[in-house]
Amino acid sequence: MKAISTKNALALIFSASILAGCSTTGTTEDADINADANGVTVTDQEGGSESYGQGEGAAVVTSEMDAQKAEAERLAKEKEAGVLREIRTFYFDFDKSSVKPESRTALMAHAAFLAANPNVNVALEGHSDERGTKEYNLALGERRGQSVERFLVVNGVARTQLEVVSFGEEKPAAAGHDESSWAENRRVMIQYK
Repeated sequence: MKAISTKNALALIFSASILAGCSTTGTTEDADINADANGVTVTDQEGGSESYGQGEGAAVVTSEMDAQKAEAERLAKEKEAGVLREIRTFYFDFDKSSVKPESRTALMAHAAFLAANPNVNVALEGHSDERGTKEYNLALGERRGQSVERFLVVNGVARTQLEVVSFGEEKPAAAGHDESSWAENRRVMIQYK
């Protein structure tokens, strides 16, 4: 079903782009060629409205094209938001609990989804690297989870949808004892329930 809706979205986008590329900038001679016997032109060069026929039966298709374009743009934004929501791990600097600027776009996509779906809940799992005491790392994981929680709440998510859990250093993503491993372990993971 997802493949069908993606194909439909792509077909709409492709159709809209072809229609947008078909506009002309005709000369006076072109306007004369496009005029019918009563001098009514098929394309109004000022407004871009295409009319077929005359009088009460004339149909304007610009609004249909605008609606199709708007629908294609909406579908593209939905797809982009869905891709951003696939990012569920957010990393932190050493001994810091503030959300990094590069995490904000994906977190905004999660916030928009959660705000639109108040029946969906998530766990925010805070983690740290192995440096420091167990108690300190549990508290740091908690602060990191709370930082993501605050970001989501400020952006429209109900606090009742969120649960912060800290694992400290107990569930490392990487087992190494070097900076690259530690960087992977300093994180908050969003787990949808």
